[in-house]
Amino acid sequence: MHEVAVIALDHVVAFDLGTVPQILNAARVSDEERLYRVRVCTRGGRPVRSSSGITVTPDHDLGLVGHADTVVVAGMHANAPLLEDGVLADDVREALVSAHARGARVMSICTGAFALAAAGLLDGLRATTHWMYTDAFRRLFPRVDLDPDVLFVDEGRVLTSAGVGAGVDLCLHLVRRDHGSEAANRAARRCVVPPWRPGGQSQFIERPVPHETDTSTAVAREWALAHLDEPVDLRELASRARMSVRTFTRRFREETGVSPGQWLARQRVERARHLLETTDLAVDQVARHAGFGTGAALRQRMTASLGVSPSTYRTTFRSVG
Repeated sequence: MHEVAVIALDHVVAFDLGTVPQILNAARVSDEERLYRVRVCTRGGRPVRSSSGITVTPDHDLGLVGHADTVVVAGMHANAPLLEDGVLADDVREALVSAHARGARVMSICTGAFALAAAGLLDGLRATTHWMYTDAFRRLFPRVDLDPDVLFVDEGRVLTSAGVGAGVDLCLHLVRRDHGSEAANRAARRCVVPPWRPGGQSQFIERPVPHETDTSTAVAREWALAHLDEPVDLRELASRARMSVRTFTRRFREETGVSPGQWLARQRVERARHLLETTDLAVDQVARHAGFGTGAALRQRMTASLGVSPSTYRTTFRSVG
């Protein structure tokens, strides 16, 4: 079983702390057989205050980190000193650096990225955190390539997520990366959350998704998902939403954080992944069903977005999850 240690620092965000065990414990081979064992630890095993007015009493101290396969730092509330001065306690820094040095995967939820950055684990890497803390993060950690517009960043053995709900996205991504889309989808259904959200933080910063259905691009997106195996034209999508192409393109980006073309390409990759994991269709057939037309086009897209060919992806994920 994959061992996960979640570090809770003082002023921990209760939602962030609960996200990791909730999502990863839902990833199972069966009702009895879990894929991950998640445990929480603190400095000295001492209680820590949370942002919700409750005190968290853990079962473990930082010694747990020394044996974990994945180490996660939960986010902290605005009054945590680390978010102001960027100074991380020596024992926490040592635990994180040692875990990373021995090959463990390290992750952060929301402002937990401040801890990874303070430990030097994000230097020279792309990372993200809650958009409200962008200025403070850049001031404290100029050597980190901060991208505040995405929901999460996967740099291999170092992963970071944006605020609060994006921790769910990151944990599902982890399950998907480790065990395939079907395992992630099952965990998402168990937790009653979407298995994947398009776009990035930009859709949440100042422009909330419109509530009026007659001004939304949702109907066009639903239609596109039902016709991924066909050519999907921007004018057709705009017509489905009863908008001009210009208005549709602007509204689509406001709602999803990406352009229609980027969104469509991602949906087609997800369709291809699902087919590769769950069917015996030849790569050329998968390509046609996903809307790529040819196996060569699918191979090019999957290699660019996932770093693996369709055949390699199938070999990896048909045997897990």
